[in-house]
Amino acid sequence: MPEGSNAKKPLVIGIAGGTGSGKTTVVEKLMDALSSQDVVLLQHDWYYRDQAQLSLQERQRINYDHPNSLETELLVDHIKQLLAGYPVQVPSYDFGRHTRRSETAVAEPGRIIIIEGILVLAEPSLRELMDIRIFVDTDDDIRFIRRLQRDIEERGRTVQSVIDQYCATVKPMHLEFVEPSKRYADIIFPEGGYNTVAIDLLVSKVMTLLNDPS
Repeated sequence: MPEGSNAKKPLVIGIAGGTGSGKTTVVEKLMDALSSQDVVLLQHDWYYRDQAQLSLQERQRINYDHPNSLETELLVDHIKQLLAGYPVQVPSYDFGRHTRRSETAVAEPGRIIIIEGILVLAEPSLRELMDIRIFVDTDDDIRFIRRLQRDIEERGRTVQSVIDQYCATVKPMHLEFVEPSKRYADIIFPEGGYNTVAIDLLVSKVMTLLNDPS
């Protein structure tokens, strides 16, 4: 909200969980339930660092599941700008070429800001901006199958490249950074977006906070 405004501070919701856990489904169902509200979504993986100065082979060797691969400081700055009532230019990432696109998208301020990504609860600078912290918890084998399908269908990856990356970085980084971040969650969602009871409870809590006059 711009300086001098008396508008209520936007509500910031962080949604984390391992790759393929169902975070996107939770986000979609939450946004559907809050369709009458102004909601802005920021995905952490839009903020992968630009690696255009490297060759494609060098980019392919980067550990994209480590926190250092993400420009979290830019995401934090964008959230703060949205909280202050100003629009931001959100980056766009090319997952096939492993680099940032030149074009950006405008994100307008809203009553609710949703931050989604595997590492959003692992970053203290992001956690301190959140009003509600959610961790989506799903069995490892289900998560791997979902990632395999997504990377082949949506990102043009080969089966072997997905398996190699999962064994080399995805699983180790999940154990080192993602899984431990569960301790910071206010709510843990077993079964992800298919847990309708958890979704309903979250929506109820969000509406209560939005309607709180204090």
